[in-house]
Amino acid sequence: MILWIASYPKSGNTYMRALLASYFFTQDGNFNFEILKTIKIFPHINLFKNLGININDETEVVKNYIKVQEEINKLNKNSINFMKTHSTMQSINGNQFTDLNNTLGAIYLVRDPRNIVTSFSNHYDISTNEAAKDLMSFKYLKGIKNNKEFGDQVLTHMGSWADNYNSWKELKKYKKYILIKYEDLVSDPRKNFLDVINFVNSFTKSKIKIDEKKLKNVIRTTSFTYLKNLEENEGFEESHIDKKGNKISFFKYGPKNNWEKLITHDIREMIENSFNKEMKELNYL
Repeated sequence: MILWIASYPKSGNTYMRALLASYFFTQDGNFNFEILKTIKIFPHINLFKNLGININDETEVVKNYIKVQEEINKLNKNSINFMKTHSTMQSINGNQFTDLNNTLGAIYLVRDPRNIVTSFSNHYDISTNEAAKDLMSFKYLKGIKNNKEFGDQVLTHMGSWADNYNSWKELKKYKKYILIKYEDLVSDPRKNFLDVINFVNSFTKSKIKIDEKKLKNVIRTTSFTYLKNLEENEGFEESHIDKKGNKISFFKYGPKNNWEKLITHDIREMIENSFNKEMKELNYL
């Protein structure tokens, strides 16, 4: 069944995928960009094309979310299927994103929205004001209607920052949910990733011993500095192109992203007023 790695964009999803892929899909725990491909993206165009679903019809794509997930689980019925998504878990026009028959659980990454603004602004080459407004509205990510750069993915209904966060909390009542704050993951990767490993292992109902040597390599080779250097030396296909045709650094700010220095008072107030309830719940306020 599917174990989702879910988040609003720029909230640590790539970091978590790097940790998981290094630990579960390598022998020694040493990270490289190629192993990120072991964790698939949903919704992805090929998953729908393979079932003959009309990818040019957004309504048909959304109606077939669960059908595609059923096929994924049939093909890999004896293993945990890690899947990355930035989608909200809200229903779209009465169509569920997923259900309990296909979802094993979710690792949800959340990040202070005041810091997402600057990362979002850099990643999509827009102003911080535009980025802040995007966080507050029901947004769509990439998709078949966009340019060639994103032609490999169907439209993703990611919602607002609050929509995304609140929708995935629904899995808490079924004990299928673990919340990881990006800030905690950065400050203490070992502790927080161990929580994730134990969460994953809880579904196998087996007492798998932690491989300490591998874990040490995982933490070392997925640090922000290591990933930034790797991107500079090898490039990273998930980075975007700016309006001038230049590659935008994917790993730009990391732990140095400080909203207090990088966003205006007006933008800060806009975000805090819009997400007051959620930010208090997460101790960001």
